[in-house]
Amino acid sequence: MPANSEDIRFEQRYVTTLYDRLDELRAHTRERLAHVRRSGPSGSPQNRSERDAFATLYEDRLTQLENVEDRLVFGRLDLVDSQQRYIGRIGLHDDEHHQLLTDWRAPAAEPFYQATAAHPQGVILRRHLTTRGRQVTALEDDVLDVENLSEAARKNLAGEGALLAALSASRTGRMADIVATIQAEQDQIIRAPLAGALVVQGGPGTGKTAVALHRVAYLLYSHRRRLENSGVLVIGPSSEFLRYIENVLPSLGETGVMATTIADLLPHLSATGTESDAVAEIKGRSLMAQVIRRAVRQRQRVPDQPKSLRVDRGKLQLLPAEVSEAIDRARRSRKPHNEARVVFVQHMLGKLSEQYARVLDFEPTMDDLHDLAEELRQNRDVRVALNLCWMPVTAEKVVETLWTNPTRLAAAAPRLNAREREMLFRSAGQPWTPADIPLLDEAAELVGDDDQARRAQEAQERKRREEEVAYAEQVVASTGVSHMVSAELLAERFGHGTARATAAEAAARDRTWTFGHVVVDEAQELSPMAWRALLRRCPTRSFTIVGDTSQASSAAGTRNWRERLEPLFGEHLRLEELTVNYRTPGRIMEPAVAAGRAAGLHITDATTAREGDYPVDYVAAGDSLGAAASDAVNSRLDMLGDGRLAVIAPASEILQLWTALDAHPRIAPLLGATGVNGVPQPAGRSEEAVSDLRSPVTIITAEQAKGLEFDVVVLVEPSAILAQAARGPGDLYVAMSRSTQALTIVHRDPLPAGLA
Repeated sequence: MPANSEDIRFEQRYVTTLYDRLDELRAHTRERLAHVRRSGPSGSPQNRSERDAFATLYEDRLTQLENVEDRLVFGRLDLVDSQQRYIGRIGLHDDEHHQLLTDWRAPAAEPFYQATAAHPQGVILRRHLTTRGRQVTALEDDVLDVENLSEAARKNLAGEGALLAALSASRTGRMADIVATIQAEQDQIIRAPLAGALVVQGGPGTGKTAVALHRVAYLLYSHRRRLENSGVLVIGPSSEFLRYIENVLPSLGETGVMATTIADLLPHLSATGTESDAVAEIKGRSLMAQVIRRAVRQRQRVPDQPKSLRVDRGKLQLLPAEVSEAIDRARRSRKPHNEARVVFVQHMLGKLSEQYARVLDFEPTMDDLHDLAEELRQNRDVRVALNLCWMPVTAEKVVETLWTNPTRLAAAAPRLNAREREMLFRSAGQPWTPADIPLLDEAAELVGDDDQARRAQEAQERKRREEEVAYAEQVVASTGVSHMVSAELLAERFGHGTARATAAEAAARDRTWTFGHVVVDEAQELSPMAWRALLRRCPTRSFTIVGDTSQASSAAGTRNWRERLEPLFGEHLRLEELTVNYRTPGRIMEPAVAAGRAAGLHITDATTAREGDYPVDYVAAGDSLGAAASDAVNSRLDMLGDGRLAVIAPASEILQLWTALDAHPRIAPLLGATGVNGVPQPAGRSEEAVSDLRSPVTIITAEQAKGLEFDVVVLVEPSAILAQAARGPGDLYVAMSRSTQALTIVHRDPLPAGLA
C-alpha cells in the first residue's frame, strides 16, 4: 500500500532530528580537532604525543560521522512495551544520553533482522524507511503481532517491498551495503561468534560478500578492544574486486581494515607476472612447503673434506665433523635460517679459537678465546669458509634459484617428476606471479632476518610501549573518553611527536603482522600454500571464509570445504550455507545451472528471490564476432538506464571486442574498461582507466568478473570459456550468473551442453 502522507511527515520530522544531531556531533568533533591542532608543536615530548593521539582520535571519529550521511536511519521497531526503537548505521544519543538511534550491530537491533510472525521477539511492527539524501521517500511495514497492533496503526500500514526495491535498483559499479535489508539467515551468520573458522557456502547472488563485510563491521563493534589493535585482514580475488567493495565498510562506520589480494600480500613485492594454470597448480601444492624448506637447508652445507684456512699466525683446519656439529646445534635453536646462522658462526668461531690456541701453543683463558674469536671473525678466509657452509640468503633468492637452477630444484623437489620440474623453469629476472607469493612468504618465514639493530630496537619499543600504556590509562581516566578509545589504542597513537599508524597501516608495512580476524572472499580459489600464508597471519585461527565450490576455477582451488580446511582448523571449523539467490533472476539461473551441471560442476540448489522479466537472449554471430557483440550491447542500452553492462569474454577476444565496441558511435562514449592482469589492453589507456567498473559499459574476462554484479551481461563465446581446461566450467558458471536483470549470449561456435 502507498505510505500515508502523514506517516511520511511524522518519520521525516524524526529523521530531521537525527540528522540535526549528527551535524551537532560533526561540528563538536571539528571544534575539538581544531582546538588540538591549534595547540601547536609545544610542550614536552609526552604532551606532544598526547596531542597527536587525540588529533588522530578526533580525525577517526569525524571520518566515521561523515561516512554515515547516506541512509543514516533505515528502520523502526514498535515494541509491546510501547517503545519505538529506530535502527541505523551508528548509535546516537542526545545530550542527556537518551537513545535516539540504535546501531544496527547492537543486540537491541537484532529483532529488526530476526523477528518473524512466528517468533516476534516482542516486536509488534517493523518499519523500513527509504530515504534519498535526508528526505524520507517511502515506508514499508511488516506486522509481526496483529493482536497488539493498534487500530490507528492498522489504518496506516504502508509497503512497497524494501528488499525487492533494492534488488531492482541499478548497479553503480561499486558495491552497496545491505544494512537495511539483511535477511534472517544472513544476520545469523553476521552475528556468529568470533572464535574459530566460519565457512559460508553460497551460490551466485546469495550475498556472501555482503555478509562477510557486514560481519567485519559487526565484529569490530562487538570486539572493539580485541580487534582494533591487531586489525582485520580482508582477502579478495582481484584488485577490481577490492575497488568494487571499497565503499562498503566506510559506509558502515569502519575504515581501519586492511584489504588486499594474495598477489599483494607481501610488502614491497608486486606479483605482475603470468603463468599457465598448470604451473600455478604445482606451485600451490602443499608439498611445496617441504620444497622450500629443503631449498633453505641447501644453504647449510658440510664440506666433503677438511679445508685449510690461512690466518695471521698460522693455519687452521675447517673440519667437516665440527661443521656438522655446529649445523645441528643451530638447527636445534629452531630459529629462522639467517638468525640461526649466528648460532652456527659462534659455535664454529669457538671451535676454531680453541684450535688456534693449540697452534699458538698456550692455554687460553675465556678472555683469550674471545679475543681469538674476534680476530678470526675479521679474517677473510674464515668469513668465506663459514659463509660457504651457512650462506646468508633472502627469500627472493631462495625461490628464484629454484626456478632458474634445475639442479637445485631437483635436489629440493624429489617428489616432482621431471616434466613438472621442467614446467617450473624460467629465466632469471622474470616478474613474480601470484602463485609465487605464498612460496616467498614461506621462504621468508624460514629465512628470517639477522638484523641485530632491529632486534635491539624492538626491545626498546616494547619498553616504550609499556610506559605509554601506563600513561594512556591515566589520560583516559582523566579525560573521560573511555567510550571512544582504549588505553592500548591511545598508546598506539603516542609516539615521537607524530600520530602513530592504524593497525591496517602498520600491517601493510609488516609481513609478520598478526591479525585478530581474517576474512577470505572467493575462498574456493586459494591453494594449500596460500592457506598456509594466511594461517601465519592469524595464530588464533579466527576466520570468516566465504565462497562457492561450484565456482572454483583454479586447478589448485577447493572442491570440498571439509577436505581442504578440516586439517587446518580441526574441530573449530563451522559450515553455514546461504540458500536464497537475491541477485540473479530465475530465468538466468536456470540455464546457468544446467550448463554448470553439464560441465561436471556440483551445484547445490538455491531458491531465487524473483523470476525476472527477461529471458536469456541467444545471438548467433556471423563473420564478425565483434559486430554481433556490438549489436547485442546496443540493443540492451535502452533498458540500462543508470545501470552497468558488462561484456564478459575469453581473454583472447578482449582486444577485438574492445576495438569493435569503441568504433560504435553509441557505445564508445560509455566504454571505459577492458582486461587487465595479463589481458591485452587498448593503446593509450592506463590500468586505472581500463579497470574503472563505474563506466556504463565494461569489457572483462570471467576470471575478473568473480564477485562482481551488473544489470546486464553480454556473454561472448561461452564454448571458448568452457574450453579453458580446469578453469572452464567454473568460469562459465561465474560469467552466466553476474546479471541482475538480463543476459545475452553471443556465439559463433556451438553452444555448450545445457545451453544448446
